[in-house]
Formats: sequence, C-alpha cells, structure tokens
Amino acid sequence: MALVDVAKCCLDSLSGISEHIKDATLYIDGGCTESFQYLGAFPLLLSLGARAVCSLENMSPLDRVADWNSKLRPGRDVTIMTSRLLSDAHRYILRCLSSHQLVRRCTVFTCISEIAHSTYPDSPLGPDAFREYETLLIQDFEELVKKAETKARQSKDGNSPEDVAFEDEGWSRFTSSEEDVPKQEASSTGRDMCEDNLAGHKDDKGSRLAVFVHHFPCILCPLSPRAFVLPSEGSLAEACLQHGHECSISQGLPPLSTGVPLDGDDIPPGAILTAHFIYHLAAKMDLKMEIFSLGDLSKSVGKVLTDMSSLYDVGRRKTSAGLLLVDRTLDLLTPCSHGDSLVDRIFSSLPRRERLVPAVNMKGLQSQIKQGTGNLQRAPLDAQIRLAEILNEDGKVENIPLLNRTSAFLSGWSSGGLTSQMSSSVMLNSGDYHKESIGLSFDPLNGSLVSIETFRGTPFLEALLDRRTKDGTTLIKKWLQESLRRENISVNVKIRPGYATKSELLPMIKALSQSDSSLIRNKGLIQLAAATVAALDEQHSAGWDAFISAERMLSVSAGDTSQSLAAQIGDLINKSVLVGSLRGKNGQTGTSSGLLSFRDALLLTVVGYILAGENFPTSGSSGPFSWQEEHSLKEALVEAIIENPSIAELKFLDGLKEELDANRKASQSDQSKEMSAKEPSTDDFDDDQWDSWGDEDVDNKDHAYSDMQLKLELHDRVDNLFKFLHKLSSSKSKKNILGEGMSTLDSSFDSDSNLNKGLLYKLLTRLLNKSDIPGLEYHSSTVGRLFKSGFGRFGLGQAKPSLSDQNVIMVFVIGGINGLEVREVQEAASESGRPDLQLILGGTTLLTPDDMVDLLLGPSSYS
Repeated sequence: MALVDVAKCCLDSLSGISEHIKDATLYIDGGCTESFQYLGAFPLLLSLGARAVCSLENMSPLDRVADWNSKLRPGRDVTIMTSRLLSDAHRYILRCLSSHQLVRRCTVFTCISEIAHSTYPDSPLGPDAFREYETLLIQDFEELVKKAETKARQSKDGNSPEDVAFEDEGWSRFTSSEEDVPKQEASSTGRDMCEDNLAGHKDDKGSRLAVFVHHFPCILCPLSPRAFVLPSEGSLAEACLQHGHECSISQGLPPLSTGVPLDGDDIPPGAILTAHFIYHLAAKMDLKMEIFSLGDLSKSVGKVLTDMSSLYDVGRRKTSAGLLLVDRTLDLLTPCSHGDSLVDRIFSSLPRRERLVPAVNMKGLQSQIKQGTGNLQRAPLDAQIRLAEILNEDGKVENIPLLNRTSAFLSGWSSGGLTSQMSSSVMLNSGDYHKESIGLSFDPLNGSLVSIETFRGTPFLEALLDRRTKDGTTLIKKWLQESLRRENISVNVKIRPGYATKSELLPMIKALSQSDSSLIRNKGLIQLAAATVAALDEQHSAGWDAFISAERMLSVSAGDTSQSLAAQIGDLINKSVLVGSLRGKNGQTGTSSGLLSFRDALLLTVVGYILAGENFPTSGSSGPFSWQEEHSLKEALVEAIIENPSIAELKFLDGLKEELDANRKASQSDQSKEMSAKEPSTDDFDDDQWDSWGDEDVDNKDHAYSDMQLKLELHDRVDNLFKFLHKLSSSKSKKNILGEGMSTLDSSFDSDSNLNKGLLYKLLTRLLNKSDIPGLEYHSSTVGRLFKSGFGRFGLGQAKPSLSDQNVIMVFVIGGINGLEVREVQEAASESGRPDLQLILGGTTLLTPDDMVDLLLGPSSYS
C-alpha cells in the first residue's frame, strides 16, 4: 500500500488543474497563501505556466504587467483561488476583475464545496451555488464596466463626478482610478492604460466575460506529510464552533460535552464546514472512512459525514481507513501547557504575519460573536523568520550580498518614479525597507517555515515534530555541521556535544550565509536554524522555562490537597502583581528573564482550575475549591487587576479600561502628593493653602467613592470569571459525560511520564491495544444499519468494525492541535508495534498557549 502523504496529495491536486493555471494571472487569498507557503507550492505554480502569483486582498495595478513566463501578448485569463465562502470573497474578486477589464475568462476555485455553500447558515446562494455565483459575478462585473464608461465619458466632457460607489449591501467600494493606476512623472502611461482597457472592452462587446467556479478542497497547511491544520484566514478555521449555549466556552472551541449531540439548527457553521472538508479531503486521498467520534460536536460532525458517505460513496472502490473525531474541550490542559516541543517554542517565539483582511472588514465582530454568528480572528500561521536581524545583531543589513544585489529589483516595483526608487534603495540599505507600494509589508530576507524543505530527503519540520527540544536542537546543529563540511566552510567556534545553544548555532548560520550560492542552496536549513536561535534566545526561553516550572508546581500541588493548589495559584497571582509594578517603573512589557506577567498568571489559573477539576471535583458546592479558598483567590485577582490596568483587553473586563486607567493615574497622583507632603517646607502656610484645604477633602471623598464603585464592579466581573473557571474545571472532571472513561484512561498508565501525556496519546494507545473507550461512538453507514436492523435477524449481521483494524487512521481534533500532540501521536503509533500503521493527525488550527488565552479569555470567549 502506498504511503499516505497530505502534502503530496495537495501538490498533485494543483498539478491536476494545470489547464486553468497555464497562461493565467493567478490570485490567491490569505488562506491559500498560508497553505502554499507550507506546501512550497509557488515554484510549482510558476512551472505550470502561471504568468504571476498575486495577493487577492492586496491586489495592485502592477499585477497586469507582471509576467514571470515572458508572454508578450496581453493576458486575458484570470484564475482566483480562495479559502473563503464565495460571498465573503466576492468584494475582492470583483475588485480584481475591475483592474483586468480586458479579461475574457475568470476561473474561481474555492475550498468550500457547493453543498456546503448551500447549507451554510445565512448563505445567499442556493442548491446550485456555483452556477448562481457565476451569473451574479458576470452581472456585477458588467454593471461595474458600465459605470466606469459613464465616468470616463463625463470626465472627457469636463463633468467628472465623484467616485462611483457600490450599492451592493455590505461590500466595500473599489479604490478610485487615481489609486489603481501607477503615477509616472514623465509619461501618461497610467491614463493610457485605463483608456486602453475601456477601449478594448468596447471592441469586445460581442464576447462576454466567461466565469467558471470549481471546488478545490486541498487548501490546508501541512506541518509534515502526516500532520496538517487549516489556514487561519480561511472560512473553515474562522467559522464559529459554538452557538452560545450554557456549555459554550469560546467561539473557537467545541462546547463542553453533555452527552446530547447537537442536531439540526443547533449544529454550528464551523462543524458543517469541517464535515464537508474532511469528506472531500478523504475522497481526494482515495480513502473510505470508518467514522468514530468522541465528544458532542464530534458526534454531530460524524453524523453529517455518515450521511454524506451514504449518499455519494455507493459503488466506489477506495482504501479503507479509520477516522477518529475528537473534541478539543475533552483536553484543554495540553494546549494550555508549555510542553517539551521545539516546534511549539518556535511558534510561540516568532512574530506572525499581519492579517491580509483589513480591519475595516471586521467591523461589528463583537456583536456578531454575541449572537453566535460572524467569524473568528485567529492568529496567522505564517511565523516570520527575520533572518536579517539574526545575521546582523546590530540591525543593519548592508553586509548581506544577496540583499544588496536585489535592492534594485525590489525598488523597481515602486510606482513613484526614480525619486521613490532612490529613496527605497536608501531605506533598504538601512534595514527599514517596506514594500508598501504592492500592498504587502515586506522585510528584507524574511522567511517562513516550509514543510517540504528537506535535508537529504528528511523533511525538516517532520524531523523536529518527532523530537523533544533538546534532541531537536542537537539535530539542527548536526545538519549545520554537515552542510558546512559540504560547502567546505570552516567556523571558529567551540562545539560541545549534546544540547545546542544559541552561541553555537549563530556562528554556523552566519558562515553558511556568507556567499549567495550557499545561502540559496541551504535556505531551508538556514531559516529553520534561525527560527531555533530565536526560540533559544533568553527573552523567550526563560519565559517558557518559567512556565514549565510553575506548571510542575501546580501539578504537584494538585496531587496533594485543594488548599495547597489554591495557595500556589494565589502565590502566582501575587508575584505577577509585583513583577508588573517593577516592569511599569522600568518601562518593560511581556515575559522576560523568567518573570511571569499577570496575563501569564491568568493562564496558570486556568491550568490550576483544570487540574483541580480532575483531582478535587467535590471540594466546593459549585467548584473544585472551598468558599474560603476561592474567596482569597478572588481578592488577589481584584487587587492584581487594579495594579495592572493593561489587562483590560480581556473579555471579562470589557468596558472597564478607561476606569482602570483613570484609577491607576489617580492612585499614582495620590502617592506623589504624599511624597511631596513628607518633604519639609521652608514656607509657612499662606491664605491660599487654607482656602483650598476643604476642596482637597472633597476631592479625596470623590476619589474614594469612585474607587469603591470600581472595586464593586470588579468583584462582579471576577465572580463571573470564576463561574467560567468552574465550567473549565468540569471539562476535566472524572465525573463528566465520559463516566469513568477518563479515570480508566489514566489508570492504565503506570509511569508518571505516560500519565502526564495528553488525551490523544492515551486514546490511541488504548485503541491500538483493542481496549474499550467509554463514550466512543461508531457511525454506521446506511448499509451497515440495514444489516444490523434488518438482515441481522437472519444471521447476516455485520460486526462492528474496530479502529485498530485499520492500517490508515486519521485523527482530527475539532478546535486545534499543538506540536507536542503531533509527537505523542507518532509515539503511540511506534509503540503499537505495527510498522504498517499510518497515522495522520489534523486539527482546526495550530494552538499555542497564547492562542488559548485569546480563545478562553479574549474577545471570542464566553467568560
């Protein structure tokens, strides 16, 4: 049996649509950009004959003349690939066509299937969604051309109206022709280009624009051939996973399990899109799924998948495979914790690319989230590796030959003429160059992680995902040493065996980047090593290690008594207040030098409550702690919030930022007055001081009253936060809907190392050992149900399949995964003693502890 490889499947799918890519200008949106970066698909797209690959959200008039394949004739084909619903991408598609008015053929590929478009809540498209959209796009485009022609005629007559605005409800207007057309001092190229477009369209009035819409399901971000997540800016990852019911905790996470699967209108849009995506991905990989689920939302997704399989899979011959759907909320502890994973450290340390969708298009997000509609804003998966900053610690980039040689090419895209090119060249050499003219922020030598980059056939990311932090850094050091020997480059640095350090890796990276040829040949390894150096930097590594130490203390206290665990949580909160005050005086922010901020303390509070729910489910009447223990924690939180008003961006403090800032300033003012009052005065009291004495007393009373009001409001907000923490603690309770299932999972692991592993490892270990999992549901197909209910009475019943009988198993976590779980899943597979087993792990997104803070306490939270 051939090896299952999700990255290869996606690349083969791109090759399968080569006829639509050849000789076309290709536009991709933010989600496709993330996917193709991880796939390393851009060279493939150009080899398939694409004229240019451009950003859909930040399209530029210069896209019309870009041509990487040297075609002299003007291009009249445009291909657009989007990871969004057609209704969400329409404004960008229409704007793109407005800048290519000579285009005669537009092909649109969306990763959302036609049926998913028609079943999506509030979708404007019906059952024949693709054909309907083709008609609507042609109508809107022709209306746009007519408006442009009218404006052109009026401008020739000297009666130029204001910008033509769109009347489409909720869709953004296009930029004016002055913004769309490049301005050049010495010629009227921009004006001529616009006139040529209109004239060409008039000549082609007999031939209408042809629009074709197709489904392309393989838009995903492969972390390795056996692990993937969904693009952060696609409709699949942004769609809500909850409707705001009693058991809801966040729009980006499944609801807590109650034993009653969602059905009908209660199924959130994110679950519907996830089911359709998994079905079509399995079809692309020629897999026939035997579906199992664990968790309420997973059971709903499994039911939708089963219904689709019953309708469309009759008579098809495919490889049998097992699909295990798991709710993220069954294990919130693993993504909240800081595990032994180099990949997780890298993603938590590196800055992320800014979202391509402008903030103006996210207007009304908060009100939509409250109503259970609208989209999430997940952190982009594109981690920016700032190689120039790492190679030159002083921030200057003049000494990088490749960058200096490409400065003229990069500045040539500027539409401001020779003067702007000269200024851009100066900015480039100073390290401050940004490519604003093409709509994208561009930093010199920025890199991204690419899953298909290999070292002698071994994919970089896959090798690191399968290793712990120490082993991963050692492997990178080994790769660098071998590459230096192959390039015949010597480095004057003392290399010690074992764990690699920043001081060892940095000189080797610089040596390997000295020549252009070496830099290009080893770009994948250099970028990955630079990302590792960033993760090993003291600013990030000290904070990560401090989290690990604090989480260990909480875990040890959870094995003792609830009083001990509550005392540890309170101690972390009080320490964060002291750290915050010290940083405020020094002007510092973030986690550094191993000191945890108040935001960090809140995350550890969440971890503590989840641990308490597992170990002390009956300590309090409504929560895992007694009233006295919880009261002391509430008081500590209130005082911490007053001392740290910057934390007010969290959901449970919504609307209190101004009051907290004002209270902080008033407190600082009072302290300064007290200090000045203690200083000896050489002057006697005068009449003015006696006159203002009563006014100061009134001001003090007003301040005390407002301070009391603020504390009362904070107590109410903190009470609601602790009700939310009680929900989280119930997610890990041994008395949850899985009955004794979680307890059974834990009791089957004797050693502490296995006991502390995540839910996925424990599930797969028991499943591959053919042990029962309480709460695991098998979704039988229509034929299977018929055998069970009808023919079973005649002895023709069909035995329930076992997941362990499958040679190919796909595990999909609704809500997201992290790098640690990728390694633990592969460990479970290797420990099963089955060399023929192929395990694939997928998830909604790649989660870091910071992402979990945003999901549980940020704008999308129900806290």
